[in-house]
Amino acid sequence: MIISSWNVNSVRIRTGNIETYFNKINPDILLLQEIKCEDDKFPYEFFKKKKYHCYVYGQKSYNGVAIISKNKLLNIEKSFNDPNKQSRLISADIKIDEKLVKLICIYLPNGNPVNTDKYSYKLKWLKNFFNFIKKENNNYDGIIIGGDFNIIPNANDVDDPESWENDALYKLEIRKEFRKILSLGFKDSLRLFNNNDKQYTFWDYTQGSWKRNKGLRIDHFLISNKILKKIKNVEIDKFTRGLEKPSDHAPIKITF
Repeated sequence: MIISSWNVNSVRIRTGNIETYFNKINPDILLLQEIKCEDDKFPYEFFKKKKYHCYVYGQKSYNGVAIISKNKLLNIEKSFNDPNKQSRLISADIKIDEKLVKLICIYLPNGNPVNTDKYSYKLKWLKNFFNFIKKENNNYDGIIIGGDFNIIPNANDVDDPESWENDALYKLEIRKEFRKILSLGFKDSLRLFNNNDKQYTFWDYTQGSWKRNKGLRIDHFLISNKILKKIKNVEIDKFTRGLEKPSDHAPIKITF
């Protein structure tokens, strides 16, 4: 089974890229972030023709998350306590080898500029999310958290880390909140299979960032220790960033 996560930066604009991804990777489940549309504007017919079910939590013009799945999913929830009532989390129950697993798709606030309400919102969101996961941990055989975290975990996850020390994606205070989530019994799954530097998931559209590989690793899959043995591999599908009119993010995928 393949589960992928991708900040598509507007789902209606990227259907061609998503089709290319489906044809090459054929994921069983795709988590989408920053779909940038309300529920009724989501391209359901496109996914229906590809034989996928859609579970959508949209928002006009901004944010929005969705879970796309070959099989019908149960217990779809959008009830996370978001401080600003934005569409940033959707979850579902799945089975992995008869184990009940909670699958969570998130689009965490960016938080910039620092010293504004945007940064305070990010901190509140992270603290609420920590409490949410701590509670859900007791109800499942495992939890998978996938999405755009807008967090650079370590120095080898960004080009020129010193220049990012006061950015909301890399501030020590934010990275500590990320580690608190890991302390609940999770692993940053990519690093179980790939410890190399420059393993990025995001490249800005400006300054030739993609061609120069000046990127960030801000899209992650956190996997609870209970189901780590089920994972075969975790990879970043960088080829999508080189497609025509790409998202500035590349998908990350887990193979079970």
